[in-house]
Amino acid sequence: MVRSMSAVLSVAVYLLLSGAAPIRREVPQEHSHEPILTSVRASLNVNNPDGIVDPVFGLLGNAAAAAGAGKITDLDCLQQATADQAFTNAKAAGDVEGMTNALIFRALERNTGQVGLASVLCTETATNPEIAAISQHQDPASSGAAATNKAIVLELAKQIASIGGNPQDALKSGTFAPGNLNDSTGKGNTCDDANDPNGCIFTQNLLVEDATADEITAAVAGVSASGSGSDNAASASSSETCETATVTVTVSAVAAATTAPSATTANVAAATTTAAAAAGGNLQTFTGALGGIAAPAVTAGGRNFVVANNDDFVNLATALGRSCDVQHNQCADSANSGGGFSVGQCDSQNTDCHAAISS
Repeated sequence: MVRSMSAVLSVAVYLLLSGAAPIRREVPQEHSHEPILTSVRASLNVNNPDGIVDPVFGLLGNAAAAAGAGKITDLDCLQQATADQAFTNAKAAGDVEGMTNALIFRALERNTGQVGLASVLCTETATNPEIAAISQHQDPASSGAAATNKAIVLELAKQIASIGGNPQDALKSGTFAPGNLNDSTGKGNTCDDANDPNGCIFTQNLLVEDATADEITAAVAGVSASGSGSDNAASASSSETCETATVTVTVSAVAAATTAPSATTANVAAATTTAAAAAGGNLQTFTGALGGIAAPAVTAGGRNFVVANNDDFVNLATALGRSCDVQHNQCADSANSGGGFSVGQCDSQNTDCHAAISS
């Protein structure tokens, strides 16, 4: 009864606080992956020091998420905090399936105000490096979503493999087909059914996989299971050989493209990026800087690539995306504080920054 009431309340609060449905608003979808929610709920409830009401709130927009955030004050990070605590609990119990589902939950798309609108990324660092390596899927109709979501799935597969799970399960984190930006009904291509224990995105065959099984297999080549994933994450240090770095960057280049480039193009791109990384250069090529706020540098280090705010990633595209979003958050803060430009201009700059990743 508590579960069903919280589910109904979450949707009701979302609709109430978001006001009348804006044009092209994407319909709620927080219960589309219900089996993942169910698993994360069970893991979270073992030990929930922040009093998070239910995992579903992490998938809602911030206005509605506030009703179930407990002690979490940064609502952009509620989804990550939920996944982080669930992962910690499952890890303590040696529950590989629970850890896997916590990782998948972290990668699920959050509700946004309209079709084509990307959600804001969390800029805090999770306790578990496996969770910290992942960000949420973005609205498939948003700019650069195909490349972004593919990179997320490939990184998710690596983290699942590192804890001894099945990396192909990363495909379960996929979202829907892109909605029509000109659809005034706001229906999109989503579903939302808290009463479907198997997940309506699966039972209605609405899930669009972001990568192929072969691409998942290639991405996790060389990743060894350590039981918890922490030892594997720590092993990717600066002592890696040039050959290992080249393989990793090649996977990143493939992940950042909506269509596979020719072998020659991929090899040249990988070699160029690897050389820049080895030289310690900034791999973030986007130069836009509203208000003098530049995207943080991305350099070789950590598990492969480090953003200037000390977040580190295995995947280059993910690191560059985080750099873009850190810039966006700082830009928006400045705009809201009278910086002389609008948040809308920050949004446009962020779109350009993400577009530079694909190019």
